[in-house]
Amino acid sequence: MSHFHKVKIKDIRRETNDCVSIALDIPAELKDNFVYKQGQYITLKLTIRGEELRRSYSACSSPVADSDLRIAVKAVENGKVSTFLNNGISVGQELEVMNPMGNFFVEMPSDKEQHFVAFAAGSGITPILSLLKTALAVNETNKFSLFYGNKSTDDIIFKQELNELVVKYENRLQVHHILSREKTADKLFEGRISPEKCLDLLMNFEEIQNADAYFLCGPYDMTMGLKDKLIEFGIPKEKVHFELFTTVEKETGPEIGESPSTSTDTKVTIVLDGEETELTISGNESVLDAALDAGLDAPYACTGGSCCTCRAKLMEGSVKMDVNYALTDQEVENGYILTCQSHPTSPKIVVDYDEP
Repeated sequence: MSHFHKVKIKDIRRETNDCVSIALDIPAELKDNFVYKQGQYITLKLTIRGEELRRSYSACSSPVADSDLRIAVKAVENGKVSTFLNNGISVGQELEVMNPMGNFFVEMPSDKEQHFVAFAAGSGITPILSLLKTALAVNETNKFSLFYGNKSTDDIIFKQELNELVVKYENRLQVHHILSREKTADKLFEGRISPEKCLDLLMNFEEIQNADAYFLCGPYDMTMGLKDKLIEFGIPKEKVHFELFTTVEKETGPEIGESPSTSTDTKVTIVLDGEETELTISGNESVLDAALDAGLDAPYACTGGSCCTCRAKLMEGSVKMDVNYALTDQEVENGYILTCQSHPTSPKIVVDYDEP
């Protein structure tokens, strides 16, 4: 399940002072492994100064409009992987890459006219750009409205590409830049993209009030605040989609499964790559931690509940997830869990990583 493929870097493009985009050279024999949906991400495994690290990065490319799978990486303060990818790699170098994953997309049929709205900030533009290019390419009547927040014009990732797309798609694409540290011609586009700013934009752009889907990606507080504001405004919950790159302190989430128990030890069966492994979880250990401690090569990336790399299906027993920012309501209803956030609440559980 946790399979990484060695893929060479095809191209590196400097997008801003602290962000690069990286195109991957997918060999013919791996093409099927790297078929992806707009808005999905890939997980990289790197060894930096003897330490194995995993990070997930969203595709900024479109599966229908671009020939190469490309990701973007913005350097973050004290970020070991992001700093390395911004300054320590070269074309032709091999990266270990997992198959594309993620739920941050909706179907975009070619025979249905749709209008999409997106709110992004900083590197949150990465999956949004993938969604935007796909939406406009699959149907010549689709429309896309983007509200993109940054500190200044110099911080705008993909600025040139966005400008070119506006020219290419004319009236079908609207891009509004909102700057927090730079004056603009209209004060509506100054400041941060807060829930209050979101409401102002909804009131000033009536056409975005009845879109087919809304996409949110940026800092945690912005993303969750906008989600709540859109729903409060009357946008149906099922139309609001969000992606988080970072999370906040854990909180207790809902219980999943049946037969809750107060037992401190749980017998666990892990199904991974067709093999069953029996182990015991004690105390507040997560399913993922227990699997890794047992030497299993279980899939994972963020370990914070914001990606679904560690997704598995609970076949028996019950667990409680601390947080869940990645699985859909339908997936949870069908028994899927984020193993990095899941703690057993029954004497026995069976977790299957191989379930599709």
